[in-house]
Amino acid sequence: MAISTFGGNYKNLTATGAVSTKGGNLIGFYVNSTTSGTLVLTDGGSGGTAITGTITPAIGWHFLPCTYGDGGLYATIANTLNVTFVYAPAAGV
Repeated sequence: MAISTFGGNYKNLTATGAVSTKGGNLIGFYVNSTTSGTLVLTDGGSGGTAITGTITPAIGWHFLPCTYGDGGLYATIANTLNVTFVYAPAAGV
């Protein structure tokens, strides 16, 4: 899958949901605020394949480059977490 060279898109989440519904590459994420928040990323929606285990991120930037498939990237958030994902969609998507 070709990756866009035009920089990244962003998506802010404060609850479980889709980061992207199309394939691409995650560049990383920025935690704006948290109170014992946790995060699990999956490839292919809520029932997809786990890309990560449970992450308990601190406030700040987290560089986490990974590729996800055509089913998109989904984030499961527990407790309180305000996070902004930066990702590059596949070219032509």
